[in-house]
Amino acid sequence: MPDKEANKWLKKLQQDKKGKLKIYIGMSAGVGKTYRMLQEAHTLLRNGVNVKVGYVETHNRAETQALIEGLPIIPRRQVFYKGKQLDELDVQAILLLQPKVVIIDELAHTNIPGSKNEKRWQDVLDILETGIDVISAINIQHIESINEDVKQITGVEVTERVPDKILQLADEVVNIDLTADELITRLKEGKIYDHSKVQQALTNFFQSEKILQLRELALKEVAGQVERKVDHEVTAKDRAWRHEHFLACISSNHEAAQNIIRKTARLASYYNSKWYVLYVQTPKESMEKIPLAAQRHLINNFKNATELGAEVIQLKQSNVAKAIVAIVEEKEITTVCIGKPHLNLFQVILRTNVFNQLLKSLSKNDVDLIILS
Repeated sequence: MPDKEANKWLKKLQQDKKGKLKIYIGMSAGVGKTYRMLQEAHTLLRNGVNVKVGYVETHNRAETQALIEGLPIIPRRQVFYKGKQLDELDVQAILLLQPKVVIIDELAHTNIPGSKNEKRWQDVLDILETGIDVISAINIQHIESINEDVKQITGVEVTERVPDKILQLADEVVNIDLTADELITRLKEGKIYDHSKVQQALTNFFQSEKILQLRELALKEVAGQVERKVDHEVTAKDRAWRHEHFLACISSNHEAAQNIIRKTARLASYYNSKWYVLYVQTPKESMEKIPLAAQRHLINNFKNATELGAEVIQLKQSNVAKAIVAIVEEKEITTVCIGKPHLNLFQVILRTNVFNQLLKSLSKNDVDLIILS
């Protein structure tokens, strides 16, 4: 299987000068993403491809460590931070050596303060820009827009995250799949964590029902990537393509805004389409009237939306509906996403002139309206 995948990848390498990105994705640690990357590196090396290991994290797994033997490794960049020596990906060494393919693990990793980029995925984008191909790996829980789903399943909020646009940029996304029983067996055999941590892992993260739900998320994500690729590269050639443009409308309400941004990002990702985030600052939400904490949350939401691939638009306007309609027309929006009103929806429709005005304008422009829970 690895040989077949490597041969397919070889053909891709020869077709285009631009750096290509291949991502191995899995439902959790221990499914074999790094192992598969290293297997592929050996196959590429046997085929005469200039491949190097930029950064691989073995987590002291014997099977994975054994596979590093015989592969050319680019030494890590050693830095001191808070009195500790830490190892980081040496981007400059990679750019200097110019391998055809570089293996870079843990795409969601946060670089130490003072690095050129805050995140490793940003380092990968820089490397791709120079024409070097990258093979990388990520766990499903690190994808930004499904972070909330993962939190509900596991009870843990993952802080190191990767924007969905990275998966959309990838030329190939490969799911490394195991059944829940296979993964738990690997854990009990000490192939994922040290034996001293096995019982704690079984009690917390590695429960069969949690693994099944994460597995479903991973399978859906990769299936969605394949479907989008078919739609974009195959179906679009045979029929006129309606370009979807999404508009997420947010307020300074932090949690509601986060939810709207995340769900709209998922929709835009599914349709492989352009999307925008609109914040209308009404006189009630002027900087003098909303607390500093709300202002900070608003800025963070703008940053999060940008990382997820949105273009952020800020307007000062007392009439929210008018502002939304203006952007709908200017950006040729096909779908508007708003949060669920706090009042009963029918009361809002009947009593709120702003909402009525918005509905009429969207209907006239043949624009869909999605009210997100």
